[in-house]
Amino acid sequence: MADTLTAARGDIADGRRRAQRRKRRLAVVFVLPALLLLGALVVYPVLFSFGRSLFDADGTRFVGAGNYAAIVQDPATLKAIRNSALWVVVAPTLLTGLGLMLAVLTEKVRWATAFKLVLFLPMAVSFLAAGIIFRLAYEQDPDRGVLNAAVVGVHDSFEDSAAFPTARAREGQGVTGSAGGPYSTEGTLRPGSSVSLGFIGVAPGSMPAAAKAAATAAPVADAIGGVVYLDFAPGGSGTPGKVDPGENGLPGMTVEAVRDGGRVAATAVTADDGSFRFTGLADGDYTVRLPAANFEAPYQGVNWLGPALVTPAIIGAYLWVWTGFAMVLIGAGLAAIPRDALEAARMDGASESQIFRKITVPLLAPVLTVVFVTLVINVMKVFDLVYIIAPGPVQEEANVLATRMWLVSFGGGNDQGLGSALSVVLLLLVVPAMVFNIRRFRRSGS
Repeated sequence: MADTLTAARGDIADGRRRAQRRKRRLAVVFVLPALLLLGALVVYPVLFSFGRSLFDADGTRFVGAGNYAAIVQDPATLKAIRNSALWVVVAPTLLTGLGLMLAVLTEKVRWATAFKLVLFLPMAVSFLAAGIIFRLAYEQDPDRGVLNAAVVGVHDSFEDSAAFPTARAREGQGVTGSAGGPYSTEGTLRPGSSVSLGFIGVAPGSMPAAAKAAATAAPVADAIGGVVYLDFAPGGSGTPGKVDPGENGLPGMTVEAVRDGGRVAATAVTADDGSFRFTGLADGDYTVRLPAANFEAPYQGVNWLGPALVTPAIIGAYLWVWTGFAMVLIGAGLAAIPRDALEAARMDGASESQIFRKITVPLLAPVLTVVFVTLVINVMKVFDLVYIIAPGPVQEEANVLATRMWLVSFGGGNDQGLGSALSVVLLLLVVPAMVFNIRRFRRSGS
């Protein structure tokens, strides 16, 4: 009887073992395709890149750690590392803060769903399209770049632009000066005299609507009069240096009477017909001068894609794309906060700011951490926006590790050894953040 029981138990144990082996084989069958894909797309490229990083640009000579040493010796690569560090510090911090602020605000608006949808829409736009959009938005020309159009509009609302930035004095007609001003009369004048100051270089379409036919102010005993005019008659007729029929005055020009080595004795502004007059002048010799402010180029706005601002400008485009992502994730965490804790704090007399700082933010800390670390991983790999938005002359100023890796390997550098070393460094920087995030997910799921 005992032998029979022992044999039965053995058969049961053998059956269990066979079942376990079948389960393992079945698991391997299902997992094997994923493992093969993972090996082909992840493991092999990582191992190949590491091996390639130990050879020179052609891949024929073993250089060991030479490429890794070159990373810290190349100024362009060091600049890319500094830019990547700036991205890691600034972009995730701003995005997490904006996402938190917007998630809290959306709880207090009626159209919260529509608001979230609008903010999340940029996530549906590829980085290529977003880069093209912001490349156009950041154009220096206000007629093309919407941001500079707004900046120029605000600037011109508070400060008048120069009257005639393209005007220049007609040579050989008694006016001296270089392009852009100032311009002065070659000789001196005394009270009771007048002067004609002829200019060219003003397109007919640039003339103010108020401009009238040029007319010289009549001389007065204690005054100097004159006219500033466009010394060009329609059809090219007329005599240079002389006010001819059909020639218009240049209104709104600031004119100065200067004496004693540069002291401004009087100032006048030309009328619609270009005439001006300095009155109440003491006897003496004067030079008539038109300041450079009359000829300053119009304000062209901010050079968003210049060396100083190109990285912040690209980070701004990145914020536009990813703010909705941060807001939605943080909003999901905010919805899971127990409402009784918030209501209890309100009943105890806590203000909304105190509730936000001492209850909402601490309870959201795990979600905020996951969002922040996820964004850190993402910004370390940013490539598209930097490559598309940054113009060629300032590409080096905007480079991050990913763009530098591509440029070194395929974008003209043709040094795949150094490029592979950069890819390995980038991987080593991303892996700790990925491990941290995975552990956070496991803890939250357990």
